[in-house]
Amino acid sequence: MSKLHLVFGGRVSDPRTLDFEDLSSIEIVGVFPDYASAEKAWRAAAQRTVDDAEMKYVVVHLHRLLEPDLLKPGAKD
Repeated sequence: MSKLHLVFGGRVSDPRTLDFEDLSSIEIVGVFPDYASAEKAWRAAAQRTVDDAEMKYVVVHLHRLLEPDLLKPGAKD
């Protein structure tokens, strides 16, 4: 199984949380086959909005959601 990674972001109500204000305006940056390419896309998206503290982008490990038993605690992505 591929280790898919989703990168998305949007405006949050508090920069210390992941409480997105408007789920309909979430920006999907893309789905990536490995963490390195997802991180590169995340950095590019975050850099575009570096001056806006209420914009936040995240990397989600889709393979962990799809098959949580595949990875043992402490295993590297």
